[in-house]
Amino acid sequence: MPVPVMADMIAKGETPEILFWVGCAGSYDQRAQKITKAFISILDKVGVSYAILGKEEACTGDPARRAGNEFIFQMMAYQNIQTLNNYAIKKIVTACPHCFNILKNEYPVLGGKYEVIHHAVLLQQLIDEGKIKLKGGGSFKGKRITYHDSCYLGRANNIYEAPRKALEALDAELVEMKRCGSKGLCCGAGGAQMFKEEEKGTERINTARAKEAASTGADIIAAACPFCNTMLSDGVKTIEKEEGIKVLDIAELIAQSME
Repeated sequence: MPVPVMADMIAKGETPEILFWVGCAGSYDQRAQKITKAFISILDKVGVSYAILGKEEACTGDPARRAGNEFIFQMMAYQNIQTLNNYAIKKIVTACPHCFNILKNEYPVLGGKYEVIHHAVLLQQLIDEGKIKLKGGGSFKGKRITYHDSCYLGRANNIYEAPRKALEALDAELVEMKRCGSKGLCCGAGGAQMFKEEEKGTERINTARAKEAASTGADIIAAACPFCNTMLSDGVKTIEKEEGIKVLDIAELIAQSME
């Protein structure tokens, strides 16, 4: 995909409205790359001026800090802050709640102060402003969608309404799981658990969550986090429901429903 890169834009004397922070999952994970592509296709369609850092983007350091390696985190954070400040970045949008949380709440102490927005919030704003126009009777007409709250969006940053409002704009029925909103259940990947072996227990968290989602009778589990997407997809496979239940990011749902 032709995606504008910050260094090239600055060289031409142009400044984008937003910097799209892609994140490690969105860059390297094959499944999450589809979310990145869907979100970029939306930005292109509505004409939002954006750029990415490309090869200058490093991991935010979130997994390192959560796993207890403060030294690695600070090294990564200072490197990113230097890059962002060199470009005088003011506004960042990211599709990863882990990147969103750390850039918004933990970078300012180290000198990285930016307006940070999660992609679900931006999508909801673009729908409200009428910039995103959705097809009536679109791809999801008559489907049941249940939304899984990411811990870093929900409990950590109190973002519950925006993703749901964005989903309500689709021609589908929104059904809630038993544990939702501030009482939502983690997918099992937070706190660097994504990258380590699990401890012994009676049931995997993502399996429990997939069962809860399946019990709503939903055809689609909507997520707003690449980690949640991976965990829920694995959970759906474990309970052998992958034929009947799709796990999709909000950006993918909207991209498929746009006029």
